[in-house]
Amino acid sequence: MIDKINPDHYKKAPLESIEYIEHQLGPNFKYYLVGTIYKYLHRWEYKDEPLTDLKKARWYLDKLIQEVEEQEPWREEPL
Repeated sequence: MIDKINPDHYKKAPLESIEYIEHQLGPNFKYYLVGTIYKYLHRWEYKDEPLTDLKKARWYLDKLIQEVEEQEPWREEPL
């Protein structure tokens, strides 16, 4: 099955494009992630496969959560 969220062609270079962008943007990388999440949430209803864009938004949101957890001394508070 083809992964439409993170396809193999993203991984052909020694460095994935998301890793390259992260290295270039440094601490501002989180803002790139936020913008990309907005992009996918904005257009999902207009696509032939809307779930693909929602899953892409989720992938970037998971990446943002990972970034925040790794870089910020957050404590997990009960909701």
